[in-house]
Amino acid sequence: MMKQIPNLLTLSRIVVIPALVASFYLDGPLSNWLGFALFAFAGVTDFFDGYLARSMNVVSPMGRFLDPIADKLLVAAALMMMVAFDRISGLTVLPAVIIMCREILVSGLREHLAELKVPLPVTVLAKWKTTAQILAIGFLLVGEASPALIPSILIGDVLMWLAGLVTVQTGYIYLRTGLKHIG
Repeated sequence: MMKQIPNLLTLSRIVVIPALVASFYLDGPLSNWLGFALFAFAGVTDFFDGYLARSMNVVSPMGRFLDPIADKLLVAAALMMMVAFDRISGLTVLPAVIIMCREILVSGLREHLAELKVPLPVTVLAKWKTTAQILAIGFLLVGEASPALIPSILIGDVLMWLAGLVTVQTGYIYLRTGLKHIG
């Protein structure tokens, strides 16, 4: 049973997605805070599933497969809903599109390289990209519901642009590495 905990935590992130989507249809600040709480919960489970898998030495093929998919589904759902509900608007939609496109590109590249038995390990810069992206999404989920002293939308927009810029860099690094092994 202990060996399954990391996989269950990963699955919990996927199960959170419909609730996160539903939170956008609630009225008032509850919508923002509930969406943020669900996203934060998913972030905590992401940390613990990786930590437990490594510390208990129970990294599984299912976990290696499902963990990045759960992350990408959660981020994609949050970004799409925030664009749909104008929590990400104007030019800030551009880094959101860049993030989505990069995730698809890197996933396809990883899949192709896996067939060639070529690993594409996560870079330190990619971890920073993820951190900026998660923080941006968190601030933007809270949005207008944040206390007046915290300019949540401004912070989220700045972090989204930062994440977008780092996303371009990491996407280029992965693509350059992958192209060495293609054709």
